[in-house]
Amino acid sequence: MQYRPLGRTGFNVSTVSFGAWAIGGSWGSTNDAESLLALHRALDLGVNFIDTADVYGDGHSEKLIAEVRNQRKDPFVVATKVGRRSSPHTADSYNRTNLTAYVERSLKNLRTEALDLVQLHCPPTDVYYRPEVFGVMDDLERAGKIRHYGVSVEKVEEGLVALEYPNLKSVQIVYNLFRQRPSELFFRQAEAKRIGILARLPLSSGMLTGKLKPDTRFAADDHRAFNRNGEAFDRGETFSGFDYDLGLKAVESLKPLVPAGFTLAQLASRWALMDPAVSCIIPGTRTVGQADANCSASDLPPLAPELMERLRAVYEEQVKPHVHLRW
Repeated sequence: MQYRPLGRTGFNVSTVSFGAWAIGGSWGSTNDAESLLALHRALDLGVNFIDTADVYGDGHSEKLIAEVRNQRKDPFVVATKVGRRSSPHTADSYNRTNLTAYVERSLKNLRTEALDLVQLHCPPTDVYYRPEVFGVMDDLERAGKIRHYGVSVEKVEEGLVALEYPNLKSVQIVYNLFRQRPSELFFRQAEAKRIGILARLPLSSGMLTGKLKPDTRFAADDHRAFNRNGEAFDRGETFSGFDYDLGLKAVESLKPLVPAGFTLAQLASRWALMDPAVSCIIPGTRTVGQADANCSASDLPPLAPELMERLRAVYEEQVKPHVHLRW
């Protein structure tokens, strides 16, 4: 396992982390025993960064992580997210009362006195233009409730605005072979300010594993079934906002480019780590097999320049017109 600094936090995090959305829900059925085994396996393989949120299974994901932390002596960093518990989820809901209550709830779920990293959970764009919201986060940090804070964004625009807040330490953003826009400007700005970058959906909701088919069926409680067009939350969270059938065609163009000894998923993961601005990728994990497969990408050799160019060409020709300017 390889490690990189997470911006100015002082944390050195595994380049492959554990995405804990799936062990909470919205990806089909879950099994707690299996989830706990997957968490332990990832940690055994060198993972030391876990990303969760207070709405993943209504706090269930956080509680499973707390259980694992209680069973192990080796330290690891837990990042959680807050804000989306509000109903309605509006910019006004990001206020002192709500944010404080959400942080207190996560402290209880994770059984800790201070949260390592708290991220505002994909708030409405207007929130990024409200300094008072980030003032609340400053106060929570001063109070010792949180060690560091960041944001999880949907759009590059939001990430660029967030960089203006001096105490911000990290930005989580969708970044993969089908969502390449962040690397053009945003990553360079983040690097200049030593902001950690957490790249989520490196496998584009499973599309970049190459295992999905035109007739693949997803469970009713899997967001890949119920959020194809953004019915529940931002469309960009499901298959990167890219049309499912067009995604399958693009994957067929990628398969001949997979180097010997790689899987397509490993290629996609290693591609996302080629940009030095990326602190770590956050692949979703809920089984031991997925933990093994995800972690294997960390130690793979760099991709050759000519391969990077060919991968870029697939994006330019088949994907960019559909997603680039949306996020």
